[in-house]
Amino acid sequence: MLKVKKEKLVLLYIGDDSPFMSLTNSTNNIAKLYAANTAFEASQILDTHADIDAIICERKLPAQNGIAFYKKFKIDYADKKDIPFILLDTENNKNTSNEAMQIGIDDYYSKPISPSKLIDRIEFLKELKNNLKTNDISSPKKINKPYKTNILKRVFDIVVASTALIFASPLLLIFIIAIRLESKGKVYYISKRVGTGYKIFNFLKLRSMYPDADQRLKEFQHLNQYATNETEEVSKTNKIYKNNLQQDDILLYGDDDQVSEKEFNELKKQDNESAFIKFDNDPRITKVGKIIRKLSIDELPQLINVLKGDMSIVGNRPLPLYEAELLTTDQWTNRFNGPAGITGLWQVEARGRTSKMSPQERKELDNKYVEIANGKYAFWKDMWLIIKTFKAVFQKENV
Repeated sequence: MLKVKKEKLVLLYIGDDSPFMSLTNSTNNIAKLYAANTAFEASQILDTHADIDAIICERKLPAQNGIAFYKKFKIDYADKKDIPFILLDTENNKNTSNEAMQIGIDDYYSKPISPSKLIDRIEFLKELKNNLKTNDISSPKKINKPYKTNILKRVFDIVVASTALIFASPLLLIFIIAIRLESKGKVYYISKRVGTGYKIFNFLKLRSMYPDADQRLKEFQHLNQYATNETEEVSKTNKIYKNNLQQDDILLYGDDDQVSEKEFNELKKQDNESAFIKFDNDPRITKVGKIIRKLSIDELPQLINVLKGDMSIVGNRPLPLYEAELLTTDQWTNRFNGPAGITGLWQVEARGRTSKMSPQERKELDNKYVEIANGKYAFWKDMWLIIKTFKAVFQKENV
C-alpha cells in the first residue's frame, strides 16, 4: 500500500454548503480551507494561490455545474492537473458518476459524507499522483529479474489457505448444493488466467453464472462499464484505414478484410482502454450467484490455487487471457512481475467507492503493488493490506 504522509492539507472548496465547510475545516488534517461560491471565484483563488493540495467541488454551482468547471479547469490549469479533484453531489446519480469517471475526475461522492473519510481519500490520491509523477508512469521502473515468493509469504499462504478451507467446507457444501439445484452444469468454474511472469494456470471459482455465460458475452457487451461509446466512430475509422492504404504499407489479411499494420497497431492501442470487462447488474449471474458474489464465497476455491502455488493471498489479480493480451506495452506488462493474488492494492481501494475505478487507475495500482512486492518489508505491507481488506468488506458506504 502507498505510504501516505499525514501532512496538513490546503483545500479549495467550491460550493455553498456552510455546515459541510465548517465540519471539514475543523478536521485536524486541514491546514487551510479556501472557499469559493462560484466557478469564477474558484478561478481567482487558483490564479493567486499555488499551495492548494486538492479541490472539493459541488456538482450544483451557480451558473455552472461542477463537471463543466472541471472541464475548464483541465484546459486553463494544465500545470495543476496533478491536484486531486473530488466532485460532491446531493444524491448518488449513476449517470453523473459515469460522466465524472470518463472525463478524469478523481472521485465522486454523494452527501452526507464523513470529512475524515474524504480527507483520507484525498491524502491517498495526492500520494498516488506524486508517486506516479516521480516514477514517470509513462516509463515505469521495470523489475528485470523474475519475482520469487518470499519464504515467509509462502508459509503464510499455505497456513491461511488450509485453515480457511477446513473451516469453510460446511458453507461450501451448502452453496454447492444450492448452485446445482438452481441450474444444470458443473458447480465450479475453471478459466485460464495469467499470473506471475505470464504463467497461465487454471483459475478456480464457484460458478455464479449460467453455464453458457462465456458464449453470451458478446450479447451483453453493450452493458460493459469500461466499453467506449464509439463503436460507430471506430467503424468509420476502419473504412478510412481501408481507403488510405499507402503503397509501402505492410498489409495484414483477415477473412474478409485487409488493413495496414500501422493502423492495426493503432486500433489495438485504442482497445487497451477497454482491457477490463465489468457489468452492472450482469444478466448472466444466477440468483445463488448474486449471493455468493456479494459475500465473496465464490472466491473460496481460489484457496486451492494458493495451495498449489499459482497465487498468493495478496497480489495482483490474475487476468483472463483476453485481458492480458491487450496489456502489451512495457507500461503495463510490469504488473506481471509481481505475485498474483486473491486481494491486493486496487481491490482494497475499489471496495466501497461510490464511483467506479477506471481501467487506468486499476493498472497504475497494479504497477504500484509490484514495487511494494519487490521492495523492503513486503510481507508486513501485505499484512496491512489484509487488514484493510477486512475493513473494506465490512465497511458500509453511503451509496
